[in-house]
Amino acid sequence: MTTAGGEELPKKLQLYSFFMSSASFRVRIALNLKGLDYEYKAINLFKKEQHSPEFLKINPIGYVPALVDGDIVLADSFAIILYLEEKYPQHPLLPHDLEKRAINYQAANIISSSIQPLISLPILQYIGENVGPDAKIPWIQKHVGKGFAALEKLLKDHAGKFATGDEIFLADLFLAPQIIGLTQRFNYDMTEFPLLSRLSEAYKQVPAIQGAMPDKQPDFPIN
Repeated sequence: MTTAGGEELPKKLQLYSFFMSSASFRVRIALNLKGLDYEYKAINLFKKEQHSPEFLKINPIGYVPALVDGDIVLADSFAIILYLEEKYPQHPLLPHDLEKRAINYQAANIISSSIQPLISLPILQYIGENVGPDAKIPWIQKHVGKGFAALEKLLKDHAGKFATGDEIFLADLFLAPQIIGLTQRFNYDMTEFPLLSRLSEAYKQVPAIQGAMPDKQPDFPIN
C-alpha cells in the first residue's frame, strides 16, 4: 500500500492468535499497552489449524502466537514481547531497576516454563484420553498450586498496585492471562493466594488487559 505521494506505508503487524490461548493473551496485552495497531489472524486450535501447512510456514513448531512485522516473523510469546519492547519503546515493559527487572524475568519464566506448558490444551487432552477425564483437575491443581505458591513468595516484597510496583510490567503480562484464564475456565480457587487474587482484580480494571480478554477477540465463539 502506498500514500498519495507514492510513499510505501509500513505493513500492519499481524498476530496469529487463538482467543483462549494465554500465550496469545500476553502478546495482545503488550500490543495494547504500546498502542500498536495489528491485524488479528485467528488460528483455531480446536480445529487443529495450527498444524496446517500454511501456519507451519509461519511457525514450524505449530504453536500460537506468532507475529509478522514486515519481513520479520517471530513465534513464542516471550520472544515476541521482548522484540516489541526493543523496537517500540513506548510504555516500557521492563523497569529500569535491575533487581525488579530480574524479578520480572523470574516471574514470567515461572509461568511460561513451570505452569502454562503443564496445563496446555495438548497436555490436558492427553491426560483425558490416556488417564481419564477425572484426572485433569487434580493435575491442574497440583502444578498451578506449586507455581502460584512460588509466585506469592517471589512477589511479596516487590508488589505494589501490580506485580513489581505501580506500573504494568512484563510479569503482569504473564500473570494476568494465567490467573484470569484459570478462574474463568476451571473456577480455580485462589483463596490460598491473596496477593495474586488482589493482582487479578487490579488487572481487570486495566483497559489494555480488558481489550485483550478472550471474549473481546474476533474468534471468540458467539454461542
